[in-house]
Amino acid sequence: MVLNYIWIGFFILTFIFALYETIFNGNIDIWTKIMNSSFDSAKTAFELSLGLTGVLSLWMGIMKIGEKGGVIPFFGRLVSPLFTRLFPGIPKGHPAMGSIFMNVSANMLGLDNAATPLGLKAMQQMQELNPKKDTATDAMLMFLVLNASGLVLIPIGIMTYRASCGAANPTDVFVPILIATFIATLVGIIALCLKQRINIFNKVILTWILGLTAAIGAIMYGFSRLTPEDMQKYSSFAANLILFSVIIGFIIAGMKKKINLYENFIEGAKDGFKTAVMIIPYLVAILVAVGMFRASGAMNVITDGLIALVSSMGFDSEWVEALPTAIMKPLSGTGSRGMMVDVINTFGVDSFVARVAGCVQGSTDTTFYILAVYFGSVGIKKTRYAVPYALLADIVGSITGIVVAYFFFG
Repeated sequence: MVLNYIWIGFFILTFIFALYETIFNGNIDIWTKIMNSSFDSAKTAFELSLGLTGVLSLWMGIMKIGEKGGVIPFFGRLVSPLFTRLFPGIPKGHPAMGSIFMNVSANMLGLDNAATPLGLKAMQQMQELNPKKDTATDAMLMFLVLNASGLVLIPIGIMTYRASCGAANPTDVFVPILIATFIATLVGIIALCLKQRINIFNKVILTWILGLTAAIGAIMYGFSRLTPEDMQKYSSFAANLILFSVIIGFIIAGMKKKINLYENFIEGAKDGFKTAVMIIPYLVAILVAVGMFRASGAMNVITDGLIALVSSMGFDSEWVEALPTAIMKPLSGTGSRGMMVDVINTFGVDSFVARVAGCVQGSTDTTFYILAVYFGSVGIKKTRYAVPYALLADIVGSITGIVVAYFFFG
């Protein structure tokens, strides 16, 4: 229901801004620009789904081997003490636990393409336990908030973008992003635990939180002792080594179980292809709405107004130029990256505002894309309170990203 109102709101606001441009500025070309954007966005949505087809087929095929080989249940048992408390609606030892763990792990390593099929598999497994097939369960909501908060230990994508744009030190945003995304995830989990009446002071939950905090601190300390070049080299090496090790581990486990690896892979890959086709309408709906909103110039008006407001209050307004990246981040990952690159091209890759945009870009994940794809893949229409709690994590991540950027670079 919330997504429905937001979706309608985009079209209404787009129409209002376009009408204003026509009446007061005589800009009749705005309508052509908006309609062209709708066609381009629909094309992008289809191409994105088409691009996901191969990735989904590959990873859902690998996941099927892991499931039949007993690896996914093993991961489920490994995190069972924590996840049985965060996801009380999922029975202990259920395969969904392992899939959730694999998805969260892939996100933490910055492996977006690998994380999506793992997340879709988890949603399908949780849907099997769902008594109301059109309504999100508490477990699904916790899972979606975990994804929206986007905990990333190694932000390879951001560092790659900065390197390609000629940054003197592409990895200088690594530690700020790590801090911002961890705080966003922590706030999201705690807020949802309070909403779902999960005891956050439970020994197991508290131990995991403190343990993860210590691990984050250790990683920050270790990478801080490396040169920028070594930081980028070793972070990329670690992520790709772990990813390939997962594939080999699944295959070895399947061989030990003496299952037909090829047939199981094909079976899983078929599910991946079906899933990719299923999410096309949901992607078209959200990307077209966002694209038309951006084409109307509404984003520029909002940004200009905020700059004036912040300046009138006597605060530094330099960070506001990075705000479109923060605003677009929950709506469109591609759009947000485009906003970040636009800031880099306008102000320079090593400028303060470009670093702020990088920190904001890496602080959380693309909330509405995740909601559209994950809920759409299992036919969930009633998302309950997923949107406000996911947006809470987004807002906290963006604010923290700006604050830590001032701390490190201001």
